[in-house]
Amino acid sequence: MLSHRVTHPTCYQNLKPIFVSYMTILTVETLCSEAAIFSATESQHLEPSLYGVTDGKAVGTYLEQKFRNYLKERYEFMEGSSASGIDFPELLVDIKVTSIKQPQSSCPFKSARQKIFGLGYSLLIFVYDKRDNSINHTSTLNILHTVYVSAERTADFQMTRGICNILDNEGNKDDLIAFMLDRNLPVDDIEANNIADEILQNPPRQGFLTISNALQWRLQYRRVIEIAGEEEGVIAVYRS
Repeated sequence: MLSHRVTHPTCYQNLKPIFVSYMTILTVETLCSEAAIFSATESQHLEPSLYGVTDGKAVGTYLEQKFRNYLKERYEFMEGSSASGIDFPELLVDIKVTSIKQPQSSCPFKSARQKIFGLGYSLLIFVYDKRDNSINHTSTLNILHTVYVSAERTADFQMTRGICNILDNEGNKDDLIAFMLDRNLPVDDIEANNIADEILQNPPRQGFLTISNALQWRLQYRRVIEIAGEEEGVIAVYRS
C-alpha cells in the first residue's frame, strides 16, 4: 500500500496559524433577550460578597461586571472604555443599575441639548430590590424591572413635552427661547438661539427620562419603569 507524504511549499512554512472566532456578534435584540435571561437567573442567586453592602455604586459595579462577563462567554462585542463613556459603544447602549427605592443614576454632562434631543445613546436599565439573608450571610438582587430605552426617547419628559406643545400651538423661536430659559436649561442666550433654530428644523421626539441639572446629569427612571411596554422605544425587557 502506497503512502503519501504531503509537503508544504516553503512560502507557507513560516505562516502563523489563523484563529477564526465563531462567536455570535452581539446585537441590540440579543442584548435585550440575554438581559431578560440574566435578570431571571440573577434574581435567584445568593451572593455572599454583597451581604451588608449599602453602597449603590458597589452593587451597580458588581451587576454590570457580572452581566458583561456573562455576555463574553456567548458573544463577540467591543467593550466600553473611558474614552467611549458607554458600555457597548458599537451598539450605542449604556448599562444603568439602580435600586427600586430610588431609581436614578448619574450621567456625564456633555451638552444642554441632551435634555432636548436625548443622550445620544440608548439605556439598558436594571432595577433591583436588594435583600440580605442574616442566616446564611448572603444577599439577593431581585431584578424587578429591566427596561430598554432607545436613544431617541432619552430626553427629558417635561422639557420635550413643553417644546412639543409650543410647536403644536404655532409657537415661534421667541416662544422656544423663553420656555428654555424659564426651565433653567443651562445655556446662555446665544446657545438658546441656536437650539431654538435646531428645534424648528428638527423637532425633538417626546422623551421619557427626568433629567435634573447638575455638573453631571441626574437621570431618574420612575416614569420609564411605569410606562415600559406602553410607549414606542421604551421596552419592558423583563419584569418579575
